[in-house]
Amino acid sequence: MKIHRSAGVLCHISELPGDYGVGSLGKRAYDFARLLARSGVKYWQILPLVQTGFGDSPYQSVACNSGNPYFIDLELLCKEKLLTREELKAAVRKPGSVDFGDLYQSRYPLLRKAFSRFAFDNETFRTFVKQGKFEDYALFMTAKSVFGGTFSDWEEGLRFRDPAAIEALRTEYHEEYLFWQFLQYEFWKQWEALHAYCRKLGLMIVGDIPLYVAYDSADVWAHPDLFKLDEELKPAKVSGVPPDYFSEKGQLWGNPVYDWGANEASGFAWWTERLRTALTTYDVVRIDHFRGIDRYYEIDAAAEDATAGTWQKGPGEALFSLLGEGRDHIIAEDLGLIDEGVRALLKRTGFPGMKVLLFAFDGNENNDYLPKNIGENSIVYTGTHDNDTVRGYVDRLTAEEYILLRSRVAAALETENIEMNIGAQGEGMCEAFVRLALSCKASLAIIPVHDLLGLGEEARMNTPGTDRNNWQFRLKKQPSARAMGRLKKMIKIYRR
Repeated sequence: MKIHRSAGVLCHISELPGDYGVGSLGKRAYDFARLLARSGVKYWQILPLVQTGFGDSPYQSVACNSGNPYFIDLELLCKEKLLTREELKAAVRKPGSVDFGDLYQSRYPLLRKAFSRFAFDNETFRTFVKQGKFEDYALFMTAKSVFGGTFSDWEEGLRFRDPAAIEALRTEYHEEYLFWQFLQYEFWKQWEALHAYCRKLGLMIVGDIPLYVAYDSADVWAHPDLFKLDEELKPAKVSGVPPDYFSEKGQLWGNPVYDWGANEASGFAWWTERLRTALTTYDVVRIDHFRGIDRYYEIDAAAEDATAGTWQKGPGEALFSLLGEGRDHIIAEDLGLIDEGVRALLKRTGFPGMKVLLFAFDGNENNDYLPKNIGENSIVYTGTHDNDTVRGYVDRLTAEEYILLRSRVAAALETENIEMNIGAQGEGMCEAFVRLALSCKASLAIIPVHDLLGLGEEARMNTPGTDRNNWQFRLKKQPSARAMGRLKKMIKIYRR
C-alpha cells in the first residue's frame, strides 16, 4: 500500500467525548469517524488500544495484543441486555479529564455485572476462547486477580508456568478466567465493527505499537526466554534513552529489554506474530521508538536514572523479513537521537519516517523538520502525543522567543507560498503550523486534534519522563463544524 498525498487526524479513543468518563468504541467514535470522512480526512491515527497497567500509559500494557476494557461501550452492552438503564445512569460522569482512579474502582465492577448476565456457553464465545488468542492474557489476569503482585511474586510453579500449576489455575478459577476472556470478546467485537465502518467511509486507521512491553505483563510471563531476565525472572537490563531534549538525566522506562539472540534463534516468531496481528487490527502501523531496532539503549535494572546506560546492537532489518506485503503498511517513529545506522535502516526498509514541525524552527536551515526539507516518503505532524500542543508551546515562550519564532514561521510560510498573518500572543500560530504541515511534500500530514482545535497545554497528552497527570485529556464535545470546515478547505487547497 502506497500512501498517496492525504491528511489525517490524531485522536486516541480515550480522548473522545462521552458520558461515562472515558472515550469508547460506541456512538461517539462513529460520529467522529463521520466528521473526519466528511472533511476529506483519509487517516485516523490512534494510540495503542491495549489494556493499560501501571501509570495508565498505553505504552505500558498487561498484554501487547489486548484491548482496553475501559473502551468497551456501555450503551452497546445495554443493547445486549447485559446492563440496565439504571446502571448506565449510575456510570455517568461529568465532562472533563479521564479519572483513571475512579475508572478502576467503578468500571470493573460494572463489567462484572455485565459478565454475570452473559451466556458464556454460546458457540461464538466458545469458539473465541478455543482459538487461544487471549489465553496467556486471561491466565495472567486471573492470577493477578487472585494472587496480586507481579508474576515474580507468585509461587514457583505458577511463576515458571509449570503445566500442572497452569491447569490448576484455569480449573479452580474458571469463572475469573472466563471473565477476562469475555472482556476481550466484547472489546474486539466492538472494535472490528468500528473498523469496518471506518473502511466503508474510506477512512484508514493508523495504529501504534510500542517497541517494548511492560515487565509485569502476560508477554514477559509467557516468554521469559525472549527478554534479559535473571534466574528469578526479574529484569537484569531495562530500556530507556540517554539524556536528550526531553530530559537531562535521560528517560528510565524500566521495560525489560529483549534478548535479541534468543528472538533471532526462534525466527522472530513472537515478533512476527505481534506485527501481523497489528497489521490486521489496523490499516497502517506506527512502530514506536524505531531507532531501538538498529541500536537500543540498555541500563542496569538497579540504576536510578538513565545516565550510565550503554548502546547495544538491535535486530535490524531481519526483524521484518517474514512480513511480506505487510512491510508496505509500516511507519517508523524515528524521532530522538538518530544516527547513520537508523537512517540506513530506514532506507533499507523503505518505511516512511516522522517529521515534527515543533522541532523545526531552531534557526538551522538544514533542520530535517523544516517544511522545505521534508521529503515525500515522510509523515509530517505539527506535534505528537509526547509534545505540548502548538498553542501550549507558544504560550510558554517569552516575548523575545515568540518574536523569533514568528519570524521563522513567517519565512517558512513564504517559502511554501502561503499568505497569512500571524499576530501577537500566538494569534494564527496554530493555523500556520497546520497549513505548513498540509502544504509540504510529505505523503501524509497528521494533525493532532488538540492542534486542529487550537487548544492549550491543558490538552497535552503526555510529558515524557514523568508519571503523573498524563493520558487524561478528553474532548468535551465533538470538533465543531467550523473547525472541520476550515480543515476541509485546507485539505482541498493543498491537494490532500
